[in-house]
Amino acid sequence: MAPLFTLEELEAAIPIVRRLVPETPAYAWPLLKQRFGVEVVVKHENHTPIGAFKARSSIVFIQKHIDAHGRPAGVVSATRGNHGQSMALAARSLGLPATIVVPEGNAEGKNRAMKAFGAELVVDGRDFDIAKRTAERLAAESGFLMVPSFHKNIAMGVATYALEFFRAHPDLDVVYVPVGMGSGACGLITVRDLLGLKTQIVPVVTESAPAYRLSLETGRIVTTDTANTFADGMACREPVQEALDILKAGAARVATVNDDEIAEAIRILFADTHNLAEGAGAAALAAMSQEASGLKGKKAGVILSGGNLEEAALQTVLAGGTPAV
Repeated sequence: MAPLFTLEELEAAIPIVRRLVPETPAYAWPLLKQRFGVEVVVKHENHTPIGAFKARSSIVFIQKHIDAHGRPAGVVSATRGNHGQSMALAARSLGLPATIVVPEGNAEGKNRAMKAFGAELVVDGRDFDIAKRTAERLAAESGFLMVPSFHKNIAMGVATYALEFFRAHPDLDVVYVPVGMGSGACGLITVRDLLGLKTQIVPVVTESAPAYRLSLETGRIVTTDTANTFADGMACREPVQEALDILKAGAARVATVNDDEIAEAIRILFADTHNLAEGAGAAALAAMSQEASGLKGKKAGVILSGGNLEEAALQTVLAGGTPAV
């Protein structure tokens, strides 16, 4: 299949991303190597202005729209938090009003962050997929530009982290990446292929939100009734066909982790790297730890996709528990 974007297009997106996001570090932490017997390189997407990889995406999507169609009256989207922070930050930098729809019970810290960036927050629906339909309705009513969670230009903005990672560590044997709507994993697969590397890409889902795994197993979109995980960035019930096609063609396999394993990975990252990971941000390490015995002598990468964990959840995790949903 044709790549989602070209290397030339990706290179051209980097200056747009750099308005907001400097290159993030990728460290091979010695304590992780001692613990797992594997060289583990962590790509620290928790070190962006919103504490998550999504900081790279909305600015590219909106700027590309402006270049092609002119300035919109405003922007609107749905989110569990990091995508919304990305959009609010990008909209503020471009002088545009932003409306963001979040589901009921969304993480209060992420809600406060979006509002601090200047966005208007709308709460509607029991989960992300219902909130997304509300956002689409609001976009149609207001004339605002709908910023999707998955799109070529969203994935291309996100993929700048993959280009940084592979250029700094072209000898990675495998990279584990959490899957929400799929932009992070699809960006890694596309950049890997554009650079002609042999690195295996392993998307990671949770037991409580397995829609992408089920869809890959059956070869068609499979939706679920619920996606109840404290790793809110992975709480997808309705996969995107374009993302599914890329994952099907380019992923080595899909790893599945549970919330207890994610909580343990948060503790490990805190102990061994002194970095805070949110649930989705720790899922890659949780999956790598499952497969560590088969990775001896290899070099593994994990995407720490974000660090926006609520204080109450952090207290529960550090006390040895798993946050309830």
